[in-house]
Amino acid sequence: MKLVKLFILSILFTGMTSCKEDKKVEEPALPVETGVSTFYLIRHAEKDRSDSENPDPELTQSGLGRAMHWAEILADAELDAVYSTDYNRTSMTASPTSVKNDIDVQYYDPSTIDIEKFKQDNLNKNVLVVGHSNSTPEFANQLLGEDKYYQMDETDNGSLFIIQIVNGTATSQRLSFNCNCPKRD
Repeated sequence: MKLVKLFILSILFTGMTSCKEDKKVEEPALPVETGVSTFYLIRHAEKDRSDSENPDPELTQSGLGRAMHWAEILADAELDAVYSTDYNRTSMTASPTSVKNDIDVQYYDPSTIDIEKFKQDNLNKNVLVVGHSNSTPEFANQLLGEDKYYQMDETDNGSLFIIQIVNGTATSQRLSFNCNCPKRD
């Protein structure tokens, strides 16, 4: 009796599966980037302008004070990465924050960066990016996917751009911090 039941069940199963229409196999959807990525973008602190021929000046005493101030401002951000262009003024600005968070500075070139790869590499991270008066707002725009910010004034060393990408949707804000840094310029 068991054999008969198994035989009937196998015939029914074969009949049901052979009568079904072949369904088109759909490609799986690309995964949606989920989570929260936060990018803090700043321009380097005050640079030494005493030698107009020097293309790579260091920071002034005020600039060093501001760099320390940035490390304090960003202390609660729980940074996962710190990026800087490969110039004295930017790496010196990034250094106190890097040391405070025990993170090595990673160098980037704003003219060749692949913004989509950068976003993917930093998905679900809190990241500081130190740049220049032209590259910082441009970097913010690339992260946002729109032209919202324009080149910064040469005297603006206190703007902080915060770009947050939540489940693929980017928002931004721009804050300004004054610094009571030593004025020994």
